[in-house]
Amino acid sequence: MESLRYIGSKENATRETTETKTYEDIEIKRLVKQAIDGDVETFGELYGIYLDRIYRYVFYQVHNKVTAEDLTEEIFMKAWRGIGKYRWKGQPFSAWLYRIAHNHVIDYFRTSRQHQPLDREIPADGDQPQQELETKQIQQSLLRAISSLPQQQKQVITLKFIEDLDNRAIEHIMGKSQGAIRVMQMRALAALRQILNEEMEECEPIYQRL
Repeated sequence: MESLRYIGSKENATRETTETKTYEDIEIKRLVKQAIDGDVETFGELYGIYLDRIYRYVFYQVHNKVTAEDLTEEIFMKAWRGIGKYRWKGQPFSAWLYRIAHNHVIDYFRTSRQHQPLDREIPADGDQPQQELETKQIQQSLLRAISSLPQQQKQVITLKFIEDLDNRAIEHIMGKSQGAIRVMQMRALAALRQILNEEMEECEPIYQRL
């Protein structure tokens, strides 16, 4: 399996969850069945379909590109080793992958003895139009705000609004009831609103001088 040292390219930065939507459920099930039977090339196709989504989820938890790359590679290795035990249980295959990612990130935080340096900057190209720069600044502000949330709130926000999963899938991934997920989501959104409002208030005197 190829290394994940691909982060930062414009092509990967623009790939979205619509990639998986080009595959009908029946096609995903076919690929999963062949991977369960030991077909490594088929698993490689699943790897290509879900790689960006899993990396993005991990990055929003650890805020470090290199660490996110390493953890994502480990997650897919775990998935390959465990796919023989995978069974359809009314959830999409992606929910199973997110569950592995969720548990692996928790294990990482439990076992890590050193604080990783925060790398919150979203990769940027050299020359960009003003609108793109402003968009990236907004993304960076949001990423900083999300990074300040408690771990479980951060996971809920990432899964719900960045990965666009419904509460039923998040329940399966996090092992929490949908009621608990809704409470965490409301608290996280309230905290984000306050953080972003405070950031805007701090920046206002600067904007007035421009």
